[in-house]
Amino acid sequence: MTLNLNDYQQLALRTAGHHGDFERTLMYTTLGLNGEVGETAEMVKKAFYHGHELDRDKLKKELGDVLWYVAVMADALGMSLEEVAQENIDKLARRYPEGFSSERSRNRVE
Repeated sequence: MTLNLNDYQQLALRTAGHHGDFERTLMYTTLGLNGEVGETAEMVKKAFYHGHELDRDKLKKELGDVLWYVAVMADALGMSLEEVAQENIDKLARRYPEGFSSERSRNRVE
C-alpha cells in the first residue's frame, strides 16, 4: 500500500487531539517539532561523537514523529502536506535548476 502525503496527514490528524485555538495549536506543534528534531539530532550526535551504534529503526520512528508534527502544523495553517512538499520542490528547482551545486549554494540570489 502506498500512502500519499495528504492521506498521511488526514490519518495523523485523527491522533492530534484538540489544543484549543490556532495560537495554542501552533505553539504546541512548534514545540513538539522542536523536541522531536532534538531527539533526532541527539541520536546522530551520539552515533558520531559518543561511539553509539546508529539505530536506523529508532531514527525512522523519530523521523515519523517529526512528520506527524509537520502534518498537524500544516493543517493548523490551512495547508496540505502535498502543498507544502510541492512548494519546497518548486523552490529547490528554482534555486538549483541543474541539481545541487556548491557554487550555486554560496551565490544564491534568493
